[in-house]
Amino acid sequence: MDLHDYVRVLRRNWMLISACVLVGLSSGAGASVLVQPTYTAETQLFVAIQGSGSVSELQQGNTFSQARVQSYVKTVRTPVVLQPAIESLGLDTSATQLAERVSATADLNTVLINIAVVDTSAVQAAATAKAIAASLIQAVDKLEKPEAGGTSPVRLSIVTPAEAPESPSAPNSKVNLVLGLLGGLVVGVAFAVVRSLVDTRIKGEVDVKALTNAPILGGISFDGDAATRPLLTQAPHQSPRAESFRQIRTNLQFANMSGRAKSVLVTSSVPGEGKSTTATNLAIALAQAGNSVCLIDADLRRPMVHEYLGLDRSAGLTTVLVGSATIDDLLQPWGEDQLYVLVSGQIPPNPSEMLGSEEMKNLIQGLEQVFDTIIIDAPPLLPVTDAAVLSQHVGGVVLVVGTQQTKSQELLKSLSSLDMVESNILGVVLNRLPARGPDAYAQSYYSYESHPVEPKKTYDRAKAGAAPTADLFDSDQTVSSAKSYSDQLAKFQSRSSSDT
Repeated sequence: MDLHDYVRVLRRNWMLISACVLVGLSSGAGASVLVQPTYTAETQLFVAIQGSGSVSELQQGNTFSQARVQSYVKTVRTPVVLQPAIESLGLDTSATQLAERVSATADLNTVLINIAVVDTSAVQAAATAKAIAASLIQAVDKLEKPEAGGTSPVRLSIVTPAEAPESPSAPNSKVNLVLGLLGGLVVGVAFAVVRSLVDTRIKGEVDVKALTNAPILGGISFDGDAATRPLLTQAPHQSPRAESFRQIRTNLQFANMSGRAKSVLVTSSVPGEGKSTTATNLAIALAQAGNSVCLIDADLRRPMVHEYLGLDRSAGLTTVLVGSATIDDLLQPWGEDQLYVLVSGQIPPNPSEMLGSEEMKNLIQGLEQVFDTIIIDAPPLLPVTDAAVLSQHVGGVVLVVGTQQTKSQELLKSLSSLDMVESNILGVVLNRLPARGPDAYAQSYYSYESHPVEPKKTYDRAKAGAAPTADLFDSDQTVSSAKSYSDQLAKFQSRSSSDT
Protein backbone atom coordinates (compact mmCIF):
# COMPACT_ATOMS: atom_id res chain seq x y z
CA MET A 1 0.00 0.00 0.00
CA ASP A 2 1.32 3.46 -0.94
CA LEU A 3 0.45 6.82 0.57
CA HIS A 4 -2.62 7.25 -1.63
CA ASP A 5 -3.97 3.88 -0.52
CA TYR A 6 -3.60 4.82 3.14
CA VAL A 7 -5.32 8.14 2.54
CA ARG A 8 -8.17 6.33 0.79
CA VAL A 9 -8.45 3.89 3.71
CA LEU A 10 -8.67 6.78 6.16
CA ARG A 11 -11.33 8.53 4.06
CA ARG A 12 -13.36 5.34 3.75
CA ASN A 13 -13.26 4.72 7.51
CA TRP A 14 -13.50 8.28 8.78
CA MET A 15 -16.63 7.46 10.78
CA LEU A 16 -14.90 4.57 12.54
CA ILE A 17 -11.85 6.72 13.28
CA SER A 18 -14.04 9.56 14.55
CA ALA A 19 -15.91 7.17 16.82
CA CYS A 20 -12.65 5.85 18.27
CA VAL A 21 -11.41 9.41 18.86
CA LEU A 22 -14.65 10.28 20.64
CA VAL A 23 -14.34 7.16 22.79
CA GLY A 24 -10.76 8.13 23.60
CA LEU A 25 -11.76 11.66 24.56
CA SER A 26 -14.62 10.32 26.66
CA SER A 27 -12.25 7.94 28.42
CA GLY A 28 -9.83 10.77 29.15
CA ALA A 29 -12.61 12.98 30.46
CA GLY A 30 -14.02 10.11 32.51
CA ALA A 31 -10.63 9.41 34.04
CA SER A 32 -10.32 13.07 35.01
CA VAL A 33 -13.73 13.02 36.68
CA LEU A 34 -13.64 9.62 38.36
CA VAL A 35 -10.05 9.58 39.64
CA GLN A 36 -9.67 11.05 43.15
CA PRO A 37 -7.51 14.21 43.13
CA THR A 38 -4.08 13.94 44.71
CA TYR A 39 -1.70 16.67 45.90
CA THR A 40 2.09 16.76 45.79
CA ALA A 41 4.15 18.63 48.39
CA GLU A 42 7.87 19.14 47.85
CA THR A 43 10.80 20.07 50.05
CA GLN A 44 14.50 20.56 49.29
CA LEU A 45 17.57 19.87 51.41
CA PHE A 46 21.19 21.00 51.09
CA VAL A 47 24.10 18.67 51.91
CA ALA A 48 27.23 20.30 53.31
CA ILE A 49 30.53 19.28 54.92
CA GLN A 50 30.99 20.68 58.40
CA GLY A 51 34.22 22.44 59.28
CA SER A 52 36.58 24.68 57.36
CA GLY A 53 39.98 24.33 55.83
CA SER A 54 42.07 25.11 52.83
CA VAL A 55 40.71 25.39 49.33
CA SER A 56 41.97 21.91 48.56
CA GLU A 57 40.12 20.52 51.56
CA LEU A 58 36.93 22.34 50.58
CA GLN A 59 37.11 20.87 47.05
CA GLN A 60 37.63 17.40 48.48
CA GLY A 61 34.69 17.95 50.81
CA ASN A 62 32.45 19.07 47.96
CA THR A 63 33.36 15.98 45.94
CA PHE A 64 32.69 13.86 48.99
CA SER A 65 29.26 15.40 49.58
CA GLN A 66 28.23 14.96 45.92
CA ALA A 67 29.19 11.31 46.12
CA ARG A 68 27.18 10.86 49.31
CA VAL A 69 24.07 12.64 47.97
CA GLN A 70 22.98 9.63 45.88
CA SER A 71 23.20 7.45 48.96
CA TYR A 72 21.03 9.88 50.93
CA VAL A 73 18.48 9.89 48.08
CA LYS A 74 18.19 6.11 48.35
CA THR A 75 17.89 6.38 52.13
CA VAL A 76 14.79 8.61 51.95
CA ARG A 77 12.46 5.68 51.12
CA THR A 78 13.87 3.31 53.75
CA PRO A 79 12.24 2.49 57.09
CA VAL A 80 15.15 4.25 58.85
CA VAL A 81 13.75 7.56 57.59
CA LEU A 82 10.05 6.81 57.08
CA GLN A 83 9.22 5.05 60.32
CA PRO A 84 10.19 8.02 62.57
CA ALA A 85 8.11 10.29 60.32
CA ILE A 86 5.10 7.94 60.64
CA GLU A 87 5.41 7.89 64.39
CA SER A 88 5.80 11.64 64.69
CA LEU A 89 2.62 12.26 62.66
CA GLY A 90 0.69 9.29 64.05
CA LEU A 91 -0.06 7.97 60.56
CA ASP A 92 -2.03 4.74 60.17
CA THR A 93 0.26 3.24 57.52
CA SER A 94 3.44 1.24 57.20
CA ALA A 95 6.84 2.35 55.94
CA THR A 96 6.39 0.21 52.82
CA GLN A 97 3.02 1.80 52.01
CA LEU A 98 4.33 5.29 52.62
CA ALA A 99 7.36 4.64 50.40
CA GLU A 100 5.00 4.20 47.42
CA ARG A 101 3.91 7.83 47.83
CA VAL A 102 7.39 9.26 48.40
CA SER A 103 10.02 10.07 45.78
CA ALA A 104 13.50 11.57 46.15
CA THR A 105 15.84 12.94 43.50
CA ALA A 106 19.09 14.85 43.34
CA ASP A 107 20.00 17.51 40.82
CA LEU A 108 22.99 16.62 38.68
CA ASN A 109 26.36 17.87 39.98
CA THR A 110 24.72 19.49 42.99
CA VAL A 111 24.31 18.66 46.64
CA LEU A 112 20.56 19.31 46.65
CA ILE A 113 18.03 16.60 47.53
CA ASN A 114 14.40 16.97 46.46
CA ILE A 115 11.70 15.07 48.35
CA ALA A 116 8.10 14.86 47.06
CA VAL A 117 5.13 13.35 48.88
CA VAL A 118 1.78 12.54 47.28
CA ASP A 119 -1.43 12.46 49.33
CA THR A 120 -5.14 12.96 48.87
CA SER A 121 -4.92 15.85 51.34
CA ALA A 122 -2.79 18.89 50.54
CA VAL A 123 -2.13 19.59 54.23
CA GLN A 124 -1.25 15.98 54.97
CA ALA A 125 1.15 15.90 52.01
CA ALA A 126 3.00 19.00 53.28
CA ALA A 127 3.16 17.68 56.85
CA THR A 128 4.48 14.32 55.70
CA ALA A 129 7.16 15.97 53.53
CA LYS A 130 8.31 18.08 56.50
CA ALA A 131 8.44 15.04 58.78
CA ILE A 132 10.44 13.00 56.26
CA ALA A 133 12.91 15.85 55.74
CA ALA A 134 13.45 16.17 59.49
CA SER A 135 13.79 12.41 59.85
CA LEU A 136 16.36 12.31 57.01
CA ILE A 137 18.47 14.97 58.72
CA GLN A 138 18.52 12.95 61.93
CA ALA A 139 19.16 9.66 60.10
CA VAL A 140 22.13 11.05 58.17
CA ASP A 141 23.59 12.63 61.28
CA LYS A 142 23.35 9.29 63.07
CA LEU A 143 24.71 7.28 60.14
CA GLU A 144 27.63 9.59 59.43
CA LYS A 145 28.70 10.09 63.10
CA PRO A 146 32.13 8.53 63.75
CA GLU A 147 32.22 5.45 66.01
CA ALA A 148 34.95 7.06 68.12
CA GLY A 149 32.54 9.84 68.91
CA GLY A 150 32.29 13.40 67.86
CA THR A 151 30.06 15.19 65.37
CA SER A 152 29.05 14.05 61.90
CA PRO A 153 31.14 15.49 59.08
CA VAL A 154 27.97 15.95 57.04
CA ARG A 155 25.16 18.38 57.73
CA LEU A 156 21.78 18.54 55.95
CA SER A 157 19.74 21.71 55.97
CA ILE A 158 16.22 22.43 54.67
CA VAL A 159 16.44 25.17 52.05
CA THR A 160 12.87 24.91 50.73
CA PRO A 161 10.30 23.94 53.34
CA ALA A 162 7.21 22.02 52.22
CA GLU A 163 3.95 23.93 51.75
CA ALA A 164 0.41 22.73 51.14
CA PRO A 165 -0.24 22.88 47.36
CA GLU A 166 -3.22 24.94 46.21
CA SER A 167 -4.20 22.71 43.27
CA PRO A 168 -4.07 18.95 42.77
CA SER A 169 -1.22 17.44 40.79
CA ALA A 170 -3.40 14.65 39.47
CA PRO A 171 -5.49 13.99 37.53
CA ASN A 172 -4.25 16.31 34.81
CA SER A 173 -7.34 16.89 32.67
CA LYS A 174 -5.47 18.34 29.71
CA VAL A 175 -2.99 15.48 29.62
CA ASN A 176 -5.77 12.91 29.96
CA LEU A 177 -7.73 14.45 27.09
CA VAL A 178 -4.65 14.61 24.85
CA LEU A 179 -3.74 11.02 25.67
CA GLY A 180 -7.33 9.93 25.08
CA LEU A 181 -7.42 11.71 21.72
CA LEU A 182 -4.11 10.25 20.58
CA GLY A 183 -5.01 6.80 21.87
CA GLY A 184 -8.38 6.87 20.11
CA LEU A 185 -6.76 8.11 16.90
CA VAL A 186 -4.16 5.36 16.93
CA VAL A 187 -6.74 2.67 17.66
CA GLY A 188 -9.08 4.04 14.99
CA VAL A 189 -6.39 4.12 12.31
CA ALA A 190 -5.27 0.61 13.27
CA PHE A 191 -8.86 -0.66 13.03
CA ALA A 192 -9.26 1.06 9.65
CA VAL A 193 -6.12 -0.51 8.22
CA VAL A 194 -6.98 -3.99 9.54
CA ARG A 195 -10.53 -3.63 8.29
CA SER A 196 -9.34 -2.67 4.80
CA LEU A 197 -7.04 -5.71 4.72
CA VAL A 198 -9.73 -8.11 5.91
CA ASP A 199 -12.65 -6.64 3.95
CA THR A 200 -12.20 -7.76 0.33
CA ARG A 201 -15.40 -6.22 -1.02
CA ILE A 202 -15.15 -4.03 -4.11
CA LYS A 203 -15.68 -0.45 -2.97
CA GLY A 204 -14.84 1.62 -5.98
CA GLU A 205 -13.02 2.20 -9.24
CA VAL A 206 -9.57 1.77 -7.71
CA ASP A 207 -10.38 -1.74 -6.45
CA VAL A 208 -11.57 -2.84 -9.89
CA LYS A 209 -8.51 -1.41 -11.65
CA ALA A 210 -6.30 -3.36 -9.27
CA LEU A 211 -7.90 -6.62 -10.47
CA THR A 212 -8.46 -6.19 -14.20
CA ASN A 213 -7.37 -4.15 -17.20
CA ALA A 214 -10.92 -4.13 -18.56
CA PRO A 215 -12.14 -0.56 -19.10
CA ILE A 216 -14.63 0.92 -16.67
CA LEU A 217 -17.60 2.04 -18.74
CA GLY A 218 -19.16 4.06 -15.97
CA GLY A 219 -20.47 4.19 -12.45
CA ILE A 220 -24.01 4.40 -11.11
CA SER A 221 -24.47 6.11 -7.78
CA PHE A 222 -26.73 4.59 -5.16
CA ASP A 223 -30.27 5.92 -5.40
CA GLY A 224 -32.79 5.07 -2.72
CA ASP A 225 -35.66 5.60 -5.18
CA ALA A 226 -34.26 3.06 -7.65
CA ALA A 227 -35.94 0.20 -5.82
CA THR A 228 -39.41 1.59 -6.53
CA ARG A 229 -38.58 3.58 -9.69
CA PRO A 230 -35.86 1.53 -11.44
CA LEU A 231 -36.33 2.76 -15.01
CA LEU A 232 -34.33 5.50 -16.64
CA THR A 233 -37.55 7.07 -17.90
CA GLN A 234 -38.80 7.38 -14.34
CA ALA A 235 -35.86 9.57 -13.27
CA PRO A 236 -35.43 13.29 -14.00
CA HIS A 237 -33.81 13.78 -17.37
CA GLN A 238 -30.77 15.57 -15.95
CA SER A 239 -30.45 13.56 -12.76
CA PRO A 240 -27.13 11.87 -11.89
CA ARG A 241 -28.71 8.45 -12.46
CA ALA A 242 -29.89 9.35 -15.98
CA GLU A 243 -26.56 10.95 -16.82
CA SER A 244 -24.72 7.84 -15.61
CA PHE A 245 -26.51 5.60 -18.11
CA ARG A 246 -25.92 8.08 -20.92
CA GLN A 247 -22.23 8.05 -20.03
CA ILE A 248 -22.20 4.24 -20.04
CA ARG A 249 -23.91 4.30 -23.43
CA THR A 250 -21.24 6.64 -24.82
CA ASN A 251 -18.34 4.71 -23.34
CA LEU A 252 -19.78 1.45 -24.63
CA GLN A 253 -19.79 2.89 -28.13
CA PHE A 254 -16.14 3.89 -27.74
CA ALA A 255 -15.28 0.44 -26.37
CA ASN A 256 -16.88 -1.05 -29.47
CA MET A 257 -15.19 1.18 -32.03
CA SER A 258 -14.94 -1.67 -34.53
CA GLY A 259 -18.70 -2.15 -34.41
CA ARG A 260 -18.37 -5.93 -34.34
CA ALA A 261 -20.13 -6.28 -30.98
CA LYS A 262 -23.72 -5.60 -32.04
CA SER A 263 -24.96 -8.02 -29.38
CA VAL A 264 -23.96 -7.20 -25.80
CA LEU A 265 -24.39 -9.59 -22.90
CA VAL A 266 -24.93 -7.96 -19.49
CA THR A 267 -24.12 -10.13 -16.49
CA SER A 268 -22.63 -10.01 -12.99
CA SER A 269 -20.73 -12.22 -10.59
CA VAL A 270 -23.48 -12.93 -8.07
CA PRO A 271 -27.19 -12.15 -7.81
CA GLY A 272 -28.34 -8.79 -6.55
CA GLU A 273 -25.70 -6.58 -8.21
CA GLY A 274 -28.19 -4.78 -10.44
CA LYS A 275 -27.46 -6.40 -13.81
CA SER A 276 -31.12 -6.53 -14.91
CA THR A 277 -31.78 -2.86 -14.20
CA THR A 278 -28.49 -1.97 -15.87
CA ALA A 279 -29.33 -3.98 -18.97
CA THR A 280 -32.84 -2.53 -19.16
CA ASN A 281 -31.77 1.08 -18.68
CA LEU A 282 -28.83 0.68 -21.05
CA ALA A 283 -31.25 -0.53 -23.73
CA ILE A 284 -33.52 2.45 -23.05
CA ALA A 285 -30.57 4.86 -23.22
CA LEU A 286 -29.41 3.39 -26.54
CA ALA A 287 -32.93 3.65 -27.94
CA GLN A 288 -33.17 7.26 -26.81
CA ALA A 289 -30.02 7.97 -28.81
CA GLY A 290 -31.84 6.91 -32.01
CA ASN A 291 -30.65 3.31 -32.22
CA SER A 292 -32.94 0.40 -32.93
CA VAL A 293 -32.51 -1.83 -29.89
CA CYS A 294 -33.68 -5.30 -28.99
CA LEU A 295 -33.67 -6.16 -25.28
CA ILE A 296 -33.68 -9.91 -24.55
CA ASP A 297 -34.33 -11.32 -21.09
CA ALA A 298 -32.10 -14.42 -21.18
CA ASP A 299 -32.14 -14.90 -17.41
CA LEU A 300 -34.18 -18.08 -17.58
CA ARG A 301 -33.93 -18.68 -13.83
CA ARG A 302 -34.99 -15.37 -12.27
CA PRO A 303 -36.29 -13.16 -15.11
CA MET A 304 -36.91 -9.54 -14.09
CA VAL A 305 -37.10 -7.47 -17.27
CA HIS A 306 -40.82 -8.06 -17.74
CA GLU A 307 -41.49 -6.76 -14.22
CA TYR A 308 -39.51 -3.58 -14.77
CA LEU A 309 -41.20 -2.87 -18.10
CA GLY A 310 -44.64 -4.15 -17.15
CA LEU A 311 -44.82 -6.83 -19.83
CA ASP A 312 -46.37 -10.27 -19.92
CA ARG A 313 -43.74 -13.04 -19.93
CA SER A 314 -46.00 -15.99 -20.64
CA ALA A 315 -44.44 -16.25 -24.09
CA GLY A 316 -40.99 -15.12 -25.04
CA LEU A 317 -37.46 -16.39 -25.60
CA THR A 318 -38.11 -19.98 -24.59
CA THR A 319 -41.18 -20.04 -26.80
CA VAL A 320 -39.06 -19.06 -29.80
CA LEU A 321 -36.26 -21.50 -28.98
CA VAL A 322 -38.63 -24.48 -28.81
CA GLY A 323 -40.25 -23.41 -32.07
CA SER A 324 -43.73 -22.74 -30.71
CA ALA A 325 -43.84 -19.21 -32.17
CA THR A 326 -41.85 -16.90 -34.43
CA ILE A 327 -39.81 -13.96 -33.23
CA ASP A 328 -42.02 -11.39 -34.96
CA ASP A 329 -45.01 -12.63 -32.95
CA LEU A 330 -43.26 -12.17 -29.59
CA LEU A 331 -41.19 -8.99 -29.89
CA GLN A 332 -42.98 -6.24 -27.98
CA PRO A 333 -42.35 -2.55 -28.72
CA TRP A 334 -41.88 -0.41 -25.61
CA GLY A 335 -41.85 3.33 -25.16
CA GLU A 336 -41.59 6.01 -27.79
CA ASP A 337 -38.25 4.95 -29.26
CA GLN A 338 -37.15 1.98 -31.30
CA LEU A 339 -36.94 -0.38 -28.36
CA TYR A 340 -38.30 -3.90 -28.70
CA VAL A 341 -38.36 -6.44 -25.90
CA LEU A 342 -38.22 -10.22 -25.98
CA VAL A 343 -39.18 -11.42 -22.51
CA SER A 344 -37.96 -14.70 -21.06
CA GLY A 345 -41.06 -16.80 -21.52
CA GLN A 346 -41.72 -19.83 -19.35
CA ILE A 347 -38.82 -20.97 -17.17
CA PRO A 348 -37.42 -24.21 -18.67
CA PRO A 349 -35.85 -27.14 -16.79
CA ASN A 350 -32.63 -26.86 -18.84
CA PRO A 351 -31.68 -23.17 -19.17
CA SER A 352 -27.98 -23.73 -19.91
CA GLU A 353 -28.71 -26.13 -22.76
CA MET A 354 -31.25 -23.78 -24.32
CA LEU A 355 -28.97 -20.73 -24.13
CA GLY A 356 -26.05 -22.67 -25.57
CA SER A 357 -28.09 -24.22 -28.36
CA GLU A 358 -27.69 -23.58 -32.06
CA GLU A 359 -31.19 -22.06 -32.12
CA MET A 360 -30.07 -19.36 -29.68
CA LYS A 361 -26.99 -18.63 -31.77
CA ASN A 362 -29.08 -18.32 -34.94
CA LEU A 363 -31.60 -16.11 -33.14
CA ILE A 364 -28.89 -13.65 -32.08
CA GLN A 365 -27.29 -13.63 -35.52
CA GLY A 366 -30.63 -12.98 -37.14
CA LEU A 367 -31.48 -10.10 -34.81
CA GLU A 368 -28.06 -8.54 -35.47
CA GLN A 369 -29.13 -8.18 -39.10
CA VAL A 370 -32.22 -6.20 -38.08
CA PHE A 371 -31.27 -4.12 -35.03
CA ASP A 372 -28.42 -1.75 -34.35
CA THR A 373 -27.83 -3.22 -30.90
CA ILE A 374 -29.04 -6.28 -29.00
CA ILE A 375 -28.83 -6.09 -25.19
CA ILE A 376 -29.11 -9.45 -23.43
CA ASP A 377 -29.74 -9.79 -19.73
CA ALA A 378 -28.06 -13.01 -18.58
CA PRO A 379 -27.86 -14.85 -15.23
CA PRO A 380 -24.90 -14.27 -12.88
CA LEU A 381 -21.65 -16.02 -13.77
CA LEU A 382 -20.73 -17.77 -10.53
CA PRO A 383 -23.92 -19.61 -9.48
CA VAL A 384 -24.64 -21.06 -12.95
CA THR A 385 -22.89 -21.50 -16.30
CA ASP A 386 -25.64 -19.87 -18.40
CA ALA A 387 -23.85 -16.55 -18.93
CA ALA A 388 -20.51 -18.16 -19.79
CA VAL A 389 -22.20 -20.42 -22.34
CA LEU A 390 -24.21 -17.59 -23.86
CA SER A 391 -21.20 -15.25 -24.01
CA GLN A 392 -19.80 -17.36 -26.87
CA HIS A 393 -22.73 -16.33 -29.08
CA VAL A 394 -22.50 -12.54 -28.54
CA GLY A 395 -20.14 -9.84 -29.67
CA GLY A 396 -19.18 -8.60 -26.21
CA VAL A 397 -19.83 -8.81 -22.48
CA VAL A 398 -20.48 -6.06 -19.95
CA LEU A 399 -19.84 -7.08 -16.35
CA VAL A 400 -21.85 -5.29 -13.65
CA VAL A 401 -20.12 -5.01 -10.27
CA GLY A 402 -22.20 -4.12 -7.24
CA THR A 403 -19.95 -2.16 -4.88
CA GLN A 404 -20.00 -3.03 -1.17
CA GLN A 405 -21.36 -6.45 -2.19
CA THR A 406 -19.06 -8.18 -4.66
CA LYS A 407 -15.80 -9.52 -3.23
CA SER A 408 -12.47 -9.36 -5.01
CA GLN A 409 -12.20 -13.12 -5.33
CA GLU A 410 -15.69 -13.31 -6.85
CA LEU A 411 -14.81 -10.73 -9.48
CA LEU A 412 -11.59 -12.58 -10.29
CA LYS A 413 -13.48 -15.85 -10.69
CA SER A 414 -15.99 -14.17 -13.02
CA LEU A 415 -13.25 -12.67 -15.17
CA SER A 416 -11.48 -16.03 -15.25
CA SER A 417 -14.62 -17.85 -16.39
CA LEU A 418 -15.09 -15.35 -19.22
CA ASP A 419 -11.45 -15.67 -20.23
CA MET A 420 -11.73 -19.46 -20.36
CA VAL A 421 -14.41 -19.23 -23.04
CA GLU A 422 -12.51 -16.39 -24.77
CA SER A 423 -15.30 -13.86 -24.30
CA ASN A 424 -14.86 -10.29 -25.47
CA ILE A 425 -15.12 -8.23 -22.29
CA LEU A 426 -16.16 -4.74 -23.35
CA GLY A 427 -15.93 -3.28 -19.88
CA VAL A 428 -17.14 -3.07 -16.32
CA VAL A 429 -20.04 -1.05 -14.90
CA LEU A 430 -19.87 -0.10 -11.23
CA ASN A 431 -23.25 -0.05 -9.55
CA ARG A 432 -24.42 1.42 -6.23
CA LEU A 433 -21.45 3.70 -5.79
CA PRO A 434 -21.57 6.28 -3.01
CA ALA A 435 -22.57 9.74 -4.18
CA ARG A 436 -19.68 11.32 -2.29
CA GLY A 437 -16.40 10.27 -0.79
CA PRO A 438 -13.25 8.58 -2.05
CA ASP A 439 -15.16 5.90 -4.00
CA ALA A 440 -17.59 8.21 -5.79
CA TYR A 441 -17.22 7.79 -9.56
CA ALA A 442 -17.95 11.46 -10.33
CA GLN A 443 -19.31 14.49 -8.55
CA SER A 444 -22.86 15.48 -9.43
CA TYR A 445 -23.41 18.99 -10.73
CA TYR A 446 -26.44 18.50 -12.88
CA SER A 447 -29.71 20.34 -12.47
CA TYR A 448 -32.85 18.50 -11.52
CA GLU A 449 -36.26 18.65 -13.10
CA SER A 450 -39.20 19.05 -10.81
CA HIS A 451 -40.86 15.86 -12.09
CA PRO A 452 -39.43 12.76 -13.78
CA VAL A 453 -40.38 11.92 -17.32
CA GLU A 454 -42.73 8.98 -17.18
CA PRO A 455 -43.01 6.48 -20.04
CA LYS A 456 -46.11 7.03 -22.13
CA LYS A 457 -48.86 4.46 -22.05
CA THR A 458 -46.78 1.36 -22.55
CA TYR A 459 -46.07 0.62 -18.90
CA ASP A 460 -49.65 0.93 -17.67
CA ARG A 461 -51.23 -0.94 -20.61
CA ALA A 462 -48.74 -3.78 -20.46
CA LYS A 463 -49.07 -4.05 -16.72
CA ALA A 464 -52.80 -4.30 -17.16
CA GLY A 465 -52.26 -7.20 -19.54
CA ALA A 466 -52.99 -5.42 -22.82
CA ALA A 467 -50.80 -6.30 -25.76
CA PRO A 468 -48.67 -3.46 -27.11
CA THR A 469 -50.17 -1.96 -30.24
CA ALA A 470 -49.25 0.70 -32.75
CA ASP A 471 -51.28 3.39 -30.93
CA LEU A 472 -48.60 3.41 -28.23
CA PHE A 473 -46.38 5.42 -30.60
CA ASP A 474 -47.38 9.07 -30.47
CA SER A 475 -45.38 10.64 -33.29
CA ASP A 476 -45.45 9.90 -36.98
CA GLN A 477 -41.71 9.44 -36.88
CA THR A 478 -42.01 6.63 -34.35
CA VAL A 479 -44.76 4.95 -36.33
CA SER A 480 -42.61 5.05 -39.44
CA SER A 481 -39.76 3.56 -37.43
CA ALA A 482 -42.02 0.72 -36.36
CA LYS A 483 -43.04 0.13 -39.97
CA SER A 484 -39.41 0.19 -40.99
CA TYR A 485 -38.70 -2.45 -38.41
CA SER A 486 -41.55 -4.61 -39.72
CA ASP A 487 -40.13 -4.38 -43.23
CA GLN A 488 -36.65 -5.29 -42.02
CA LEU A 489 -37.99 -8.19 -40.00
CA ALA A 490 -39.95 -9.48 -42.99
CA LYS A 491 -36.79 -9.37 -45.09
CA PHE A 492 -34.92 -11.22 -42.38
CA GLN A 493 -37.62 -13.95 -42.22
CA SER A 494 -37.57 -14.36 -45.98
CA ARG A 495 -33.78 -14.75 -45.91
CA SER A 496 -34.01 -17.28 -43.12
CA SER A 497 -36.63 -19.37 -44.97
CA SER A 498 -34.62 -19.30 -48.17
CA ASP A 499 -31.51 -20.45 -46.30
CA THR A 500 -33.38 -23.42 -44.92
